[in-house]
Amino acid sequence: MSKRVIGFVLMIGTVAFVAAPSLAADDAATRKDLTAVIALQGLPCGEVISVKTQGDNDHIATCKNGNRYHVFLNSTGRVVVEKQ
Repeated sequence: MSKRVIGFVLMIGTVAFVAAPSLAADDAATRKDLTAVIALQGLPCGEVISVKTQGDNDHIATCKNGNRYHVFLNSTGRVVVEKQ
């Protein structure tokens, strides 16, 4: 194989490795967990249909009923859910 082909294959592999965590942020387990957290706070949601991860333990959840919530850990380690 030529050096160009090897370089191209390595580049594609690196991109796939870096992109995988961002794709996993909106998986079924995360949506289910955020649905439970929002419900435990007594807020209306029904079901989380999409998640945008902003950082570790920091998410924007969009619910089936149209509500959006910012779910994160505060400086003392408590879960906070704020309506957007």
